[in-house]
Amino acid sequence: MFSFLKNHPFAVEAFFESSLVLTFAVPKEQLEQYIPECLQLDTFQDRWAFIAIAMVQTKNLRPKGFPRFMGNDFFLTGYRIFVRYTNKAGKSLRGLYILKSETDKKKMEILGNIFTHYKYTTTDIQQEETANTTTISSVKSKLRITVDKAAEDILLPPQSPFADWKEVRRFAGPLPFTFTYNKEKKEVLIIEGVRENWTPVPVRVLDYQIDFLQTLKTDQPVLANAFIIKNIPYYWKKGKIEKWN
Repeated sequence: MFSFLKNHPFAVEAFFESSLVLTFAVPKEQLEQYIPECLQLDTFQDRWAFIAIAMVQTKNLRPKGFPRFMGNDFFLTGYRIFVRYTNKAGKSLRGLYILKSETDKKKMEILGNIFTHYKYTTTDIQQEETANTTTISSVKSKLRITVDKAAEDILLPPQSPFADWKEVRRFAGPLPFTFTYNKEKKEVLIIEGVRENWTPVPVRVLDYQIDFLQTLKTDQPVLANAFIIKNIPYYWKKGKIEKWN
């Protein structure tokens, strides 16, 4: 009865204190099964497609225009595929298709699943900081990532398909749009994100375990790059729906 509420019916804003993103390359043929018919994979060299895991500490998340004290602070983890969508005007839009979302608070799971299609579940999240490293882990999700935040002159991971950070930058965001597809109604929900001061800083990954990647029917994904951004004002516009085909 209230399914329309899931279509992002109002704009939402938040402040990203930090966002750590690891991007993995997978042969494009292995990811095609995970995206709906209205989308195409956003590929590199017509060979590689990409899954990104973004771990975001948000602050004051709330409907846009509401005072900050009405917002909530959440940790969010999103597993997304890089995609493209050609809209009715014939414009190719770059963005993300959400496979799974996790949060550290039940409130966010409930509200997120009322107002979005992002498949939120609640999990445990631990963040550990040392002088040189950051570790994000979850026992329930079987997730553990450690990065060296003090390293300089970061090299790309040895098996990365990218030749240099200039090539990486095209796939390091911001990717403006997120897409959801209603197969029965042949409708595409388009959500545009707006942000400021998006400056990805490369980090060196010391170790990672990401159980969700193992559940996908792909060969071992290749770590393509990793970066962190900090202190980003961010908001999502109200969702827009258009018919496909």
